[in-house]
Amino acid sequence: MPVGPIGRLGRWTAGHARIVVIAWAVVAVGLGALAPKAEHALSGAGWEASGSESAAAREAIDASFAGQGGYALMVAVHGTGNLDATVAEATRILQSDSRVSTVAPPQVSQDGRTVLLSGGAAASATEMVRAADDLKGQLADLSSGSTTVSLTGAPGMWSDFNEANKSAMMKSEVISWPVTMAILVLAFGSLVAAGLPLLLTILGLMASAGSLFLITHLFDVSIWSMNFALMFALALGIDYALFVVARFRGTHFGSAVSTRDAVGITMDTAGKAVLFSGVTVLVSLSAVMLVPSPAFRSMALGIMLSVAFILLATLTLLPAVLAWLGDRVDKLALPWVHSGEHRSPRFARWGERLWRRPVLFGVPALAILLLLAVPILRLDTGMPSIKVVPKSDGSRVGYQQVQQAFGPGAPGTLQVVAPAGHATHVEDVLKADPGVVAVAPAQRSGNEALVLAVPAADPSDPSVGATIDRLRAALPAEALVGGAAAENHDLEAALAAKTVPVFLVVLGLGFLLLLVALQAPLIALAGVVTNLLATAAAFGVGVLIFQDGHLEGLLGFESQGFLNAWGPVFFFAMIFAISMDYTVFLLSSAKEHWDRSHDPREAMVGGVAHSGRTIFAAAAVMVAVFLTFALSGPIPPKEMGVILGVAVLLDAMLIRLVLMPVLLRVMGRHAWALPRWLDRLLPDVTFGHS
Repeated sequence: MPVGPIGRLGRWTAGHARIVVIAWAVVAVGLGALAPKAEHALSGAGWEASGSESAAAREAIDASFAGQGGYALMVAVHGTGNLDATVAEATRILQSDSRVSTVAPPQVSQDGRTVLLSGGAAASATEMVRAADDLKGQLADLSSGSTTVSLTGAPGMWSDFNEANKSAMMKSEVISWPVTMAILVLAFGSLVAAGLPLLLTILGLMASAGSLFLITHLFDVSIWSMNFALMFALALGIDYALFVVARFRGTHFGSAVSTRDAVGITMDTAGKAVLFSGVTVLVSLSAVMLVPSPAFRSMALGIMLSVAFILLATLTLLPAVLAWLGDRVDKLALPWVHSGEHRSPRFARWGERLWRRPVLFGVPALAILLLLAVPILRLDTGMPSIKVVPKSDGSRVGYQQVQQAFGPGAPGTLQVVAPAGHATHVEDVLKADPGVVAVAPAQRSGNEALVLAVPAADPSDPSVGATIDRLRAALPAEALVGGAAAENHDLEAALAAKTVPVFLVVLGLGFLLLLVALQAPLIALAGVVTNLLATAAAFGVGVLIFQDGHLEGLLGFESQGFLNAWGPVFFFAMIFAISMDYTVFLLSSAKEHWDRSHDPREAMVGGVAHSGRTIFAAAAVMVAVFLTFALSGPIPPKEMGVILGVAVLLDAMLIRLVLMPVLLRVMGRHAWALPRWLDRLLPDVTFGHS
């Protein structure tokens, strides 16, 4: 039967199944062998704005002042008795590590109950987080009944956060895999068919983890990239396999075509939709690369790697396995295995109901989405505070002790490095600023001077950012303001500056890809706008929960009073990418029926009948996966799990299965109109088999 390039690829893999399977086995074994090494090679740092003033300040301070920049190791020794012996032993432990250049003279609180040690960074920020991993246990062992020893500062906080995050991810995986398998069995009605999405997921994870390990030899890759790669490999692997396997079963069973032709037809329709979906996901995530931060760029890279491997496996390995299985795809079947397989009667009835009463269903769906989106008008963001770390962890304990001993702004002490000739002027500017409560005498090293200033407020307070901006405006041009609080401020500013460009790139490229796939500008625009609506509603729910603190007890977190600053950029790209899955699945099916019948009713009802069951099952899996991440761990993964889970739920239930079909009904034939001038410009894309 005549098929396009993707169909021919599927037919070729079906005829060369052994070669394809062996090739993938080699890839899986080769890269999978490297996967266990990835976790130890990945970076726990990278949360900075490349090229920012604070990053330059850290480099200058580390070079001239024995590594006492923002990633120095800070140790808080707190107790009621004589602390000299404990301080001496903590100093010895710091000095024993080659990544610590020197230990600065201890700072002692006025009451003598708290001593702060600073171990200079003799390695990169990533290595200092690893040093914190190695040393925090030894330091904590010095604690006794009346004395506590806690590693804090930026390396300590990121070390504790990464550890808590890893533990949460492990718990979430344990919960999500059985839940996922149960949903897949219910959706497919066959254990063999249900296992195919998991096969894709496992292969994608092994290949992407091994690839991440190789990439760490070129540059630092954030440990978060593994977390996001896991989530996307699981979510998209299941999505794509659901769509392809469901279409194969509908084409193969009850038809006269051969298994090889059934695979070709499947890939020419469902496979083509998967390709457009995958490319859209990759394009959406590539926009995050606009953010000048190593952590963000490597996280986006990790997700894109997992998506690329999942997409490649869906287009090559999955059709080969389907051809090899043939009828056996329904082995170990449950009684409802063929229920509504190709055209679901239940979703066909739902489509007919929407066609008859579009206003009755469309208006309430739109009203709910708009109502949920209202809180986004007061969205407030900030960089993670110490509240992202569990209360019992050493970095948070030490942080609070430093605040009690030296003031609320002490953990975010600002570091100003300037030419030695400007030292006095720098001190005067710092002392005159109302946001600074204490200024230490300038330290000199060669031609450089370092002045430390303690802000009046907690480092996560917005007033500290305002103080940094005032100081930069008042200080000499040669002076650089750094420190952990300044690095957070600069990263937040970089994120804010790139938010609109990222949004525009994602929306613009998403529209262009939908336009090419659907050959209909009006419905392509509707797809982008409805995706934006789902994203706004999900962020509105995020504001209610994480900014306002609703459901704190149920979800087990302490509100920071804002959403993490990376949310608007990163979560937007992720939500848009995921939403495009359902957009492409529904509208490609509707386009297929339109091309065949040129009947708006058949296009809408047929699209819902053919894709509704898959969208429903895929959304159930995604929501289950994302919400398991929301039930455990620190605030950032909770935010991600809740916002993405809500976005998928709203997108599938209210937009793809209600609002989008209603829009197809309202627009009628206009939905598929294509101006002649545009028709001449676009490549010819059809979803010709049904």
